[in-house]
Amino acid sequence: MISANNVTLRLGKRALFEDVNIKFTEGNCYGLIGANGAGKSTFLKILSGKLEPSKGDITMNQGERLSVLEQDHYKYDDFQVLDTVIMGNARLYEIMKEKDAIYMKEDFTEEDGIRASELEGEFAELNGWEAESDAAILLNGLGIEPDLHYSMMRDLDGGQKVKVLLAKALFGNPDVLLLDEPTNHLDLDAIAWLEEFLINFENTVIVVSHDRYFLNKVCTHIADIDYGKIQLYAGNYDFWYESSQLMIKQMKEANKKKEEKIKELQEFIQRFSANASKSKQATSRKRALEKIELDDIRPSSRKYPYIDFKPNRDIGNEVLMVDGISKTIDGVKMLDNISFTLGHDDKVAFVGPNVNATTTLFKILAGEMEPDEGTYKWGVTTSQAYFPKDNTKEFASDDTIVDWMMPWSPEKDVTYVRGFLGRMLFSGDDGLKRVNVLSGGERVRCMLSRMMMSGANTMILDEPTNHLDMESITALNNGLIKYPGVLLFTSQDHQFVQTTANRIMEITPGGLIDKQCTYDEYLENDELARKRQIMNMDEQIEDEEE
Repeated sequence: MISANNVTLRLGKRALFEDVNIKFTEGNCYGLIGANGAGKSTFLKILSGKLEPSKGDITMNQGERLSVLEQDHYKYDDFQVLDTVIMGNARLYEIMKEKDAIYMKEDFTEEDGIRASELEGEFAELNGWEAESDAAILLNGLGIEPDLHYSMMRDLDGGQKVKVLLAKALFGNPDVLLLDEPTNHLDLDAIAWLEEFLINFENTVIVVSHDRYFLNKVCTHIADIDYGKIQLYAGNYDFWYESSQLMIKQMKEANKKKEEKIKELQEFIQRFSANASKSKQATSRKRALEKIELDDIRPSSRKYPYIDFKPNRDIGNEVLMVDGISKTIDGVKMLDNISFTLGHDDKVAFVGPNVNATTTLFKILAGEMEPDEGTYKWGVTTSQAYFPKDNTKEFASDDTIVDWMMPWSPEKDVTYVRGFLGRMLFSGDDGLKRVNVLSGGERVRCMLSRMMMSGANTMILDEPTNHLDMESITALNNGLIKYPGVLLFTSQDHQFVQTTANRIMEITPGGLIDKQCTYDEYLENDELARKRQIMNMDEQIEDEEE
């Protein structure tokens, strides 16, 4: 259990949090949500003790251990992978190192023996004998192969380091677990494993995530940050969203009835206030009018961008034909004889662990890379817009956002462009920002703005949900559901894929898997196929044993 008591945090004159009182109890998983800048990550830092509040305090039960998902991917480069995970229980790791140092001494004294005995006792109490096997189980579950367990952290790629740091946070059954965007950079298998781990975790979890499906799967409660306060709701993210929308609707309807009553009373007063026979009634209604107060519906601080893709022309029956495309990069075969044809109603999600293969295919189809073999042909009625995963070169200029957008605008007018940008949450002087200093989320919104202005009827989107907040992901999700054109896209957001795609493709070493189905149906069939494969392997082993 961990609780915040009258916590206030001031940043200059602004109060990020004001007198926050909240208790997170054992056995529950809390999804911490709020608009960008509301202070989700900051509040986790306050809970972890990395940041001192201006007022108030954080309390935990005595003897409980808190664990945090770290964000510095280079901090443990000089340590082995397995040791890094075990460091998740700092005391256990200290004991292991002190024991090793004592046993390596050439002049082993009686005092050393007594100290070693004390350490062995504490080591056993902390399940030290199972530490390496427990760490290995976590690493295997997250997709870190056993041959990497004794590698140095510096030899791992970025995605692998993220998984190791996550395993470190989960290690040793902490009493309170703080996770800031744990699904970032994880493949779908690792996310599924983490979901099951957290569902079965019996202590306290507080998680910040922009993945709505993930929050729905693991959360028992939602802690909503808005206006410097934190309001606790029972249930998962969808329950919070529906109930909060219902509350606003009910308050608006109640206000509407009051407004109608006010109007009725005002009209009566106006008609009869000069009529002596009705003056008493008019006075009575005037008093009734004075007693009616409209509820102060405070709008949420969340802001949703306006995302609506409208093609300039209808698309014909011939959209895209890909025939035998192959591509090798730095000696690695990315694509091997990939072929498929798209129809005018297709919204295709590319899924699976081989994200580099998908990026390579998208670059080829967008004309940014040539295939080694094979061809592709776009239909004559198609027009394409491309959203790259890495947009660094797109923003390598000193242009303002308005100047950067102007070539794509159907109207070469500054007022029009600034009005358009306003709907994408670039208000006031934001349009005069230099594009080379924009945040990740701002860059994505600029790219999406450009794609909307292009009027393309076919879009290629490589991880468009990266760097976006929940509100922008929701707006983009809704925009693509309504989009009448053809989509080729990839995303790690389960709900985004499930609600947008009607066709699923996976690039595998054995070729292209192509299914006309939803994402959940694809996963269900994939799970059944895996179970059959395991059953066949078991039967094969039994036959060999006989």
